[in-house]
Amino acid sequence: MTAQQPTAEELLQQMRAGMGTVPSAIEKSVRADPGLIYEHMRSRGYAMPAPGAFDEEVRTLIYLAAALAGSSPACVRAMADRIRVLKIAPEKVREVLHIVRFAMATKIIGDAEPVFDALNESAVVSR
Repeated sequence: MTAQQPTAEELLQQMRAGMGTVPSAIEKSVRADPGLIYEHMRSRGYAMPAPGAFDEEVRTLIYLAAALAGSSPACVRAMADRIRVLKIAPEKVREVLHIVRFAMATKIIGDAEPVFDALNESAVVSR
């Protein structure tokens, strides 16, 4: 016998239980196209299989880092909710923030390499 697929609302309830809340975009997507939640959950299972190499705390911190670096406010909020549910230690969350901030600052320096070339060329010319 095949197990019956959960309804879109049941999937939302599972998300609420695990995250405390469901991002409003997810709620709206279910109303607009219920099939999206099934694809979203399939993708979650692919990205974070059970069992996986990381525990839920580490997964949440990685997801937070990616959401911050990718400028995804909805995902940052979702991970903030998840941090509360999992009661992740503040020092761990702060360290993730510091790492992402440093990575983004380093990205700016790397992205500016052509500008540094131009500045260095003009410094040679002006000497």
